[in-house]
Amino acid sequence: MNRRTFLRASVAATGAATLSGCLSGLFETRSVYEPPPLVENRPKAVYIPSHIEGMEMGGMATKKWYKAGIMFSFPHRFWTVDSQNKNKVNIRENDTIHLMSSVWDSETTIVPPNANLRVDVTKDGESIATKSLWPMLSQNMGYHFGDNIALSGDGTYTVTVHVGPLDVRRTGRLQEKYGEQASFSITFDYSQQQRDEIMFKQLSEKKGQKGAVDPMEMKMMPSTQLPPKDQLPGTLVGEATSGDGTFIVTKLESSPAGIDKSGPYLAVSPRTPHNRYPLPFMSLSGTVKRGKQTIFDGPLTATLDPELNYHYGTSVERLQSGDTLALTVDVPPQVARHEGYEMAFFEMPPMELTL
Repeated sequence: MNRRTFLRASVAATGAATLSGCLSGLFETRSVYEPPPLVENRPKAVYIPSHIEGMEMGGMATKKWYKAGIMFSFPHRFWTVDSQNKNKVNIRENDTIHLMSSVWDSETTIVPPNANLRVDVTKDGESIATKSLWPMLSQNMGYHFGDNIALSGDGTYTVTVHVGPLDVRRTGRLQEKYGEQASFSITFDYSQQQRDEIMFKQLSEKKGQKGAVDPMEMKMMPSTQLPPKDQLPGTLVGEATSGDGTFIVTKLESSPAGIDKSGPYLAVSPRTPHNRYPLPFMSLSGTVKRGKQTIFDGPLTATLDPELNYHYGTSVERLQSGDTLALTVDVPPQVARHEGYEMAFFEMPPMELTL
């Protein structure tokens, strides 16, 4: 595999990089990495970051029903989330790379966003780092699991990725999968020169404006985007917006296999605007009313389904056209964010749709 050319940012035939709703200049490379200052007066929404970067592929492996990939880029500042609070993680002096991993189902290519990943990094048999990776949102790098780590100079490294049992309801042909741990070992060569030649581009003209940069093209790994709304199964009820998150609601005539209750099924697919990345680790509840009568009132369960992908859903026995659905975000998405996402998905007022 040629890591030098894999996972570069997608460039249009004109040589220009596209943004969602705007254009930036040509991509550039850079021999010395300097993170630009954060944008001042950032909106409480998804916004164009100060810069974008490419990433290098370390390698891939397969185990049971999983496939996994290891990637790396420059060290990143990012934000973790604790309830309603965000905590900035600055780049430490000895951080060498931002190590990333993605895992996906080898049959459906679905990426489980709430997987639990831990990595052991070794060089010449000696331990370099052991870390639990943060689930993260990045506009151009997609949904991944990552953290900054300090390597021990140039050389050959082995990263062992441990994927814990998946703690999420699974339906359809995913019911019997992900119930036990899987581990992968991936070996790759690293040099600082290799890292310093990764694409780096400042977005001086558009930074801070509402919007998002496009996802980079990933030729050997599946997209982490959720299906467009017109590709979801069932009858599309509509969409709502809260905290700059988009909530797509669809109704199925019967519940997916693996759901205990029978009857119609309401599925809510929260995603980022522009790039359709999932918003996991959220507490979401719903209320269905028919006039003054309450038909359903309760939590929506995080679920992984081969057709609906990651969503929040519930069975409701007596749905009728004209019923109203109120959605309430009880806890916002507890997912780490790269620059451009750290201001969004916190203040999320209730939403209402008509079925």
